[in-house]
Amino acid sequence: MKLLFIVIAGALISVNLSAQSQDDMKAFMNYMTPGPIQQMMAKSAGAWTGAVTMWMQPGAPPTTSVLETNNEMILGGRYLQGLHKGSMMGMPFEGIGTTGFDNARKIFVSSWVDNMGTGILYMEGKWDEATKSINMSGKSTDPLTGKDIPTREVWKFVDDTHQVLEMYFTEKGQEFKGMEIAFTKK
Repeated sequence: MKLLFIVIAGALISVNLSAQSQDDMKAFMNYMTPGPIQQMMAKSAGAWTGAVTMWMQPGAPPTTSVLETNNEMILGGRYLQGLHKGSMMGMPFEGIGTTGFDNARKIFVSSWVDNMGTGILYMEGKWDEATKSINMSGKSTDPLTGKDIPTREVWKFVDDTHQVLEMYFTEKGQEFKGMEIAFTKK
């Protein structure tokens, strides 16, 4: 009787571990497999021109410039990487952005680095179906104080050849639009 109990208990534990392992494997596969949202992001691959408008402070007159962007899906179609070149404030500008969709957390994630700073901007956000946009938030560094400031981004997908990126910053507790880029696909 004791032996029978041990055999049955062992079989139940084995079946449970096997099921757990299969469930774990399925979760990992779902996490790593590009899906419909990655396919939507892939529509942004290609060469783009961006008309940049920047406001250095609330109410300040804007400056304008042109940006050339090359987007490509990387790492097996999991992430959209953008390489950006142009000029800002009369200086050569280069930036690299990476955007992904975290399948497990169901949110967009992005990182940004450029030659106008030494920090990394990290943002997270969600898709807004009503406005066809990704709304992200994070923190950027104020180079004057070294402190984090709230930063928000709205990336609007107008159609397959037009997108608008808006960046919002906070100064003295007041949010203001610091940049807008109107992208047109070449």
